[in-house]
Amino acid sequence: MGALDEGHYHAEIDNEVSFELGFETQPETLVIQDAVRVLLQGLGEDLNREGIKKTPFRIAKALRQGTRGYKQKVNDIVHGALFPEAGLEGGSGQAGGVGGLVIVRDLDLFSYCESCLLPFQVKCHVGYVPSGKRVVGLSKLSRVADIFAKRLQSPQRLADEVCTALQHGIKPTGVAVVLQCMHIHFPNFESAFLDSTSQGWVKITATSGSGVFEDGNADVWTDFWSLLKFRGISIDNAHRRSSGQSWCPSQSCGMPGQANSAMTNAVNSILKSLGEDPLREELVETPSRFVKWFMNFRNSNLEMKLNGFVRSRIDTRSPQGGNFNDGICSELNLSFWSQCEHHLLPFQGVVHIGYHSSDGVNPVGRPLVQSVVHFYGFKLQVQERVTRQIAETVSSFLGEDIIVVVEANHTCMISRGIEKFGSNTATFAVLGRFSTDPVARAKFLQSLPDSGSAGR
Repeated sequence: MGALDEGHYHAEIDNEVSFELGFETQPETLVIQDAVRVLLQGLGEDLNREGIKKTPFRIAKALRQGTRGYKQKVNDIVHGALFPEAGLEGGSGQAGGVGGLVIVRDLDLFSYCESCLLPFQVKCHVGYVPSGKRVVGLSKLSRVADIFAKRLQSPQRLADEVCTALQHGIKPTGVAVVLQCMHIHFPNFESAFLDSTSQGWVKITATSGSGVFEDGNADVWTDFWSLLKFRGISIDNAHRRSSGQSWCPSQSCGMPGQANSAMTNAVNSILKSLGEDPLREELVETPSRFVKWFMNFRNSNLEMKLNGFVRSRIDTRSPQGGNFNDGICSELNLSFWSQCEHHLLPFQGVVHIGYHSSDGVNPVGRPLVQSVVHFYGFKLQVQERVTRQIAETVSSFLGEDIIVVVEANHTCMISRGIEKFGSNTATFAVLGRFSTDPVARAKFLQSLPDSGSAGR
């Protein structure tokens, strides 16, 4: 494995600590925290509630780390990272430092959408054709891409900026950038109740090329795509500038309506603190869009109204005799959307509910069960709590023997320091005989579909 370079280790630690020292009292941090408090108050939240007491600071830290690219320069990364590498000495062909195509694939990045301020995931592929018998350190391609990802972006502009920066920074024969981007598609409160089949993610592929890659029909692009063919990229899915369409789901809803002015001003102050210009054309409507989306989680104290049929049921408990496992029923893949109260970022997935029914029939129907899931989802939440709340509520009309499993993807897992892509969180709650019968629990869990990315 090799010995640890102690000096390098301490240097890395120092770099991490330097962001923390005095961070809480820096003006930008304080402005963002004040703005977040305004947003929370706009939802009707109690700023002293334990779950959100530290939320303003957590968000300030995440946003400033997630947009640190505004304060980074490409030359600081590329300078000194170009190395001499001879090409082919004779014969025909291309290799080494004189024309051989170099591709770094599958770079996981994240960025913040300039239209709605929600994070989106990026799978980045960068290629270039060296010139001047010089090659660049491969890690620098990733670091340059990360500089521009750590800003408010759209997929096409991100691809263009990475491409242009590398062309100017390393002066190759050409640069190609392909981005596979994925943006959460979060329905509003009303539409979720009306249509529970909402697509969880919007996907798009953006491309950009310079030099020999400037012509999208050039042979070198054929080579590039061929080397990516096992990465699931289709040329037909590539984004074209001429389409004029925005990929952000928030823009598909048309122009945002009148929003709370104090809240939109708070979002504007966040944009300024991050180093952005709120008057930039692409950002003018962003505060209103964000507030419109954010208000889905308003603390409205709405009471669930179960219909008379449900309330009239006297006893839905399973009989004490007979085989309990023979009567296990389920409602699977109920769509689920929520907002993390610690970071004000969305998480979404599916809910599976098991219960006992001697006749194998859901006494209230799937739509009401789905409504319970949405009711508890559209709040500032943590997954553990919402799992328990769903279990306790459905037990009032499905019987006391309940098992609930929630599987969800959390955007806070990709847009903060951990930057863990592809992770999925599962929680479960058990009531009644499910809590004491491991065979019944195992039977239900084995019946769950392979949801993979939980609705992705």
